[in-house]
Amino acid sequence: MSVLIKASGLGPVRLVFKQLSASRALSLSTKYYAETDTSKQKSSAEHFDIIIGGGGLVGTALAVALAKNKVLSDKRILLLEGAPPFRGFNVETQYGNRVSAINGNSVELFKSIGAWDYMQERRVKHVKQMQVWDACSDALIKFQDEHFAADVACIVENDLMLDAMYAQLADKNNMPNVEVRNNARIEALRLSVDTGDNYSQVHLKDGKTLTCELMIGADGANSLVRKQMNIDVFSVDYERRGVVATVQLEDACDNAVAWQRFLPTGPVALLPLSETLSSVVWSTTIAHAKELLDMPATDFTKALNEAFFKEYPKDGVVVNAMNTLNSLIGRDPNILRQYPPAVNDVIDKSRASFPLGFLHASSYVCSGAALIGDAAHRVHPLAGQGVNLGFSDVRELVKVLADAAYAGARLGDKHYLIKYEQRSLAKNVPIMVGVHGLHTLYSTTFTPVVLLRSLGLQLTDTFSPIKNLFMKRAMG
Repeated sequence: MSVLIKASGLGPVRLVFKQLSASRALSLSTKYYAETDTSKQKSSAEHFDIIIGGGGLVGTALAVALAKNKVLSDKRILLLEGAPPFRGFNVETQYGNRVSAINGNSVELFKSIGAWDYMQERRVKHVKQMQVWDACSDALIKFQDEHFAADVACIVENDLMLDAMYAQLADKNNMPNVEVRNNARIEALRLSVDTGDNYSQVHLKDGKTLTCELMIGADGANSLVRKQMNIDVFSVDYERRGVVATVQLEDACDNAVAWQRFLPTGPVALLPLSETLSSVVWSTTIAHAKELLDMPATDFTKALNEAFFKEYPKDGVVVNAMNTLNSLIGRDPNILRQYPPAVNDVIDKSRASFPLGFLHASSYVCSGAALIGDAAHRVHPLAGQGVNLGFSDVRELVKVLADAAYAGARLGDKHYLIKYEQRSLAKNVPIMVGVHGLHTLYSTTFTPVVLLRSLGLQLTDTFSPIKNLFMKRAMG
């Protein structure tokens, strides 16, 4: 069911409610299994303790983390990936346009599975400071590494993270219990709650049949595993797209600051990669995103510099209120504000775009199955939290499964899986609600909203305890 509403000053917002009935969710599986003798399927099926559907960043991290856990080291794990084998990462090649801002918790996960040193030896950019400001009011907030135990964040290419994890999986002496199968697509799936026994059944498009005690859905926002679990999904189509690109800076510099400016059409971020290169994540309207992708490199560069340096019209009420606040707290915004480095070129073929939206599953688990990453939740990239929430899922799920194995319980025991859901929800929901709220607040130029958000941003920056609490929750 799709509902179109119009919020004051926000334009149309499409709310999509997805509910898959059990009969519809099982139609494909029922058709397949109705034509096949069940006992014959079980006898000929290859069995695994855990099957992970989806070999992206989060699914691959889970496979490595499970294998590295001493309590789970005797469990047979299969990672199913629909894409061809990963081609690897070459540090001599150009920076990729798919990068992530990794927080402290994610770094600790990578350290625990032996992948962090591998990344550090190649190219990881440590962010020492972040500045966020509003184009409609010039309200700003700054974060420095002094607010954290380590860096504000680390910028890492997605392909490098995958390469580091696949390097771990390739070490069969230390990880003999994990198998990766590429070009492996699921045609039909019956979970243990459907089969009536302790095993889920997976039928692949190549004709092979597999069984497992626990099925993990790491297969993205359109998760087949989630549909088979018959779980309701709440989603919001932001009707925006994110444009990514790799850009060349005008002058070489230390380039250890992440910049984000909220424009009337959405936020634009400049993330450091090296002394001369940065990554762009620009959230904007669908029409404008198409223009940014199609325009010549010189025009794109000009538009990007304008996005960071252009003076936008400001409402007099907001300006007067901000001046009064700054006077009361003894703050001179002109002294505090810094400006990002200018961009003089965009790397050829580095521009791409993706749709923006919000998604959250009503539950992450059922008996014999669990969801992680984008299969369970999806957020706007404005705070860089998407993949970090997925890595947090990995940490919590591995802990719960280790507890279940240690106690002699089944890995698919819902009593234990519920603990994973509760812990992940406690971490994910506040961040997701906060990010969605920020998107809503900064998607309008309505004067009262601009006034409130500007005063709130400025006050948060002024009071260190509030700012530190916010960043510790968001960054690790």
